[in-house]
Amino acid sequence: MTYKNKARRAGLAVGVLAVLASVLPTAAATATTAAPASAAAVPSGWCPSVPGHEVDCGQEKRPLVAGKPQLGAVKVSYAVVRHRAPGPAKGTVALNPGGPGETLIDKAKEVTWALEGLLKDHDVLLVDPRGTGKSERVPCGVTDAEYRFGTRAQQRAAVERCGKNLGPKAAGFTSAATADDIDAIRARLKVRKLSLYGLSYGTYLMPVYASRHPESVRNIVLSGAYPLALDTMARPSAQAVSLTLRRVCERSVPVACDGEQTVRDLATTAARLRAEPLTIPIATGHGVYKKKFTEDKLANLLFEAASSGVGFEPDKPSLLGQLPHALNRFVKGDTAPLRELVRAEGESGSELDQAPYIAVVCNDYRRDWSKDASRSERWRQYRAALAAVRPGEHGAFSAKGFTEGTTDAGDVCIGWPGKDTPNPQPTKPKLPNVPVLVLSGDLDSNTPDASGKKAAGQFRDSRFHSVRNMGHVPELELSRCVAGVSSRFIRANDPGDTSCLRSLPPIAVTPVRR
Repeated sequence: MTYKNKARRAGLAVGVLAVLASVLPTAAATATTAAPASAAAVPSGWCPSVPGHEVDCGQEKRPLVAGKPQLGAVKVSYAVVRHRAPGPAKGTVALNPGGPGETLIDKAKEVTWALEGLLKDHDVLLVDPRGTGKSERVPCGVTDAEYRFGTRAQQRAAVERCGKNLGPKAAGFTSAATADDIDAIRARLKVRKLSLYGLSYGTYLMPVYASRHPESVRNIVLSGAYPLALDTMARPSAQAVSLTLRRVCERSVPVACDGEQTVRDLATTAARLRAEPLTIPIATGHGVYKKKFTEDKLANLLFEAASSGVGFEPDKPSLLGQLPHALNRFVKGDTAPLRELVRAEGESGSELDQAPYIAVVCNDYRRDWSKDASRSERWRQYRAALAAVRPGEHGAFSAKGFTEGTTDAGDVCIGWPGKDTPNPQPTKPKLPNVPVLVLSGDLDSNTPDASGKKAAGQFRDSRFHSVRNMGHVPELELSRCVAGVSSRFIRANDPGDTSCLRSLPPIAVTPVRR
């Protein structure tokens, strides 16, 4: 459940339910007959129809920036997929699929497939965060394709332009604002407590909700998780890249590669691209981009894109499974396999405005500089922090190369305005003592096990489970083992038998020729 074949760690979520829809005969085939949908509270045409379920939709008018009515309001849209069994629901699950800025209402059928067992007696609340999907847009003039394919300097310039275009409205994009939107919808629906289900960035958002509305939380599931006190230099992800490559090699049947050699090939490839980048034409539905493939773009490919969709169809080729071969060929002078992987990944760029992504990560995430400092002072503070990184802390990459491969960490927000924007989200807020389940794919370098364990450690009553042979957001797998575990937990505050989490098959790996 985060969507598409691209995953930004805390960023634009992976396309999980879109992938789900593409491989299932019909995502809603498990339902029986269509029940009437209610859309009386909203403009006609967008309330989804889900076979076997009534769906109620609405819009909640919210202040764009709390306490500043002069900045206007924003309409936040929601859909409630109702439970199948007769009688009242035993609970309501509020889902967030990641991003920031990922949509959900348009994926109601896929959500219903994934949470089929839970929907027997629980309602599921789908909210499109402000600025996304069926909710009202507040654009800043930066597209997904521009941001994704740009050099690091171009990404920093895009962030600065986004902030300038939004002006004081930039303060309206925060996790706190989204959390308050969800709670306002909860109150409108007269739901006393919510079960919170966060995926990817949703694992950051839901603790924010819990800290702001503790009395409204029954329990929490976090999948593909990272803590509020995230590492500003993305070291857990950098270290996980090497560990993940070792694991896919060791587990391949028959053994397709040597994990240690693959990590050495990665280090050699990173060093060569640092000295001499490749230029790779990327064809999208909106034109051809000439992508300068540098060490930072390699890092992005390895920890974000390669973590997406892993384990969904384990016997079929995947980006992660093809990387050991591509890296080995690159080291031996053949750039074609790596070029082809980059081209295939690049085709997912879109023209969607990135205000809901850029503004949230630049407002909320902690940085290595003071937001009130001048531009020159910010750079001084950041460079001092980068220089303090110990050798080897970024695995096969240089510290500069890896941090510049992130779209939400390092120096990307250094030009974000300090005036009229909120302080970063507190990293140690008071959280309610409710049951929490944290799930992590053990082939995920995006939000690796190490980050998931820290996310679990934020709560007193938590349990952490690593899902073998799965990547970012392990609900991807088609047996519904993981979704079954999380559904049991939401229903009973206990995950039940979790042995299936350790028995999912290894992914296919392209053999490395000796």
